[in-house]
Amino acid sequence: MRRDPLTGDWIPMAAHRMNRTFLPPADANPLGPARPGATYQDGEIPDTDYDVVVFENRFPSLLEVPGVSNAETHPDGQDLFCERPANGRCEVVCFGPDLHTNLVSMGPQRMQTVIAAWADRTAALSALPQIKQVFVFENHGEDIGVTLSHPHGQIYAYPYLTPKTAAMLRQARALGQKTGDPEVNLIASVRDAELQAGTRVVAENAHWVLYVPVAARWPIEFHLVPRRIVPDFAALDAAQREALADIYLKMMIVANHFHREPARGEDAQPGAYLPVNYISAWHQAPVSPADGRDQLGLHCEFFSFLRAPGKLKYLAGSESGMGAWISDTTPEKIATRARQAARECVELDAFAGLDYPTTFR
Repeated sequence: MRRDPLTGDWIPMAAHRMNRTFLPPADANPLGPARPGATYQDGEIPDTDYDVVVFENRFPSLLEVPGVSNAETHPDGQDLFCERPANGRCEVVCFGPDLHTNLVSMGPQRMQTVIAAWADRTAALSALPQIKQVFVFENHGEDIGVTLSHPHGQIYAYPYLTPKTAAMLRQARALGQKTGDPEVNLIASVRDAELQAGTRVVAENAHWVLYVPVAARWPIEFHLVPRRIVPDFAALDAAQREALADIYLKMMIVANHFHREPARGEDAQPGAYLPVNYISAWHQAPVSPADGRDQLGLHCEFFSFLRAPGKLKYLAGSESGMGAWISDTTPEKIATRARQAARECVELDAFAGLDYPTTFR
């Protein structure tokens, strides 16, 4: 990986990913259970069935290479240019054996198993000496860039702090200076401010709060934050995990009822709901206290590119070229529609099987 001399960001170079598996047919699905006689015999899971399974990514962006020095070198002999091995880990988490399903349809028990897997792998990866941060995420849908349609997520263990985390740490330090409390936790402070405002809170239960952030970037965007701040999945207790399984699935169900096909004709009723493509990004605190572990904490940033039926939010000149985001809506409108969608979900019994007491505003 090389460091951008203009921004200081580390950029892993993973040219082998150009040839990774791309939208294979169902009988050539490398994430499915082994099937006797299947076209694809080089799958990742050598069993005919499974619940949740984790393995290393065959096309990793970050990779541990035994015996390779982590020393920094200078490409082209230029001191301004820095390079070192992208000595991290990339893992895949398969949520279930069935290609034609998703987390929502699997239910809360399977969701708790997934959470347990996230916690187990977070603890194991955090123990690796070179790892600075562990990131759990799910890309869902071809519009997001998914190349394997099997229900799965990923885990990246970075040997550096990501730009997003570095920015949040700067904000945490600024908040500490403003309040005179250098130990202040940024995630807890923002959550408390959102609860006090109440304007964008969508749902809550005994252990978690779901809201649209005050400066939401995406057409659909939710933040999910625990009431008891923890650094990572490994620190969640049993009660937090149970409550998370419920509110997390309900959040995704609401997102899938956010948009509807437009009504056609004067007396026509609104059309079908449109399940959304999304990214679910689980931020965890840095591994080391020296890197600001106590100033941040576990939280989910869930967002979709779909701004209207058939219309996506594209990251064009301002966003991609300058990192200057332009939102096409307001956080308050997102929250209002999310609450309305939640009421529609109740009327449709879309939360069936999710019995933990989670309250929508």
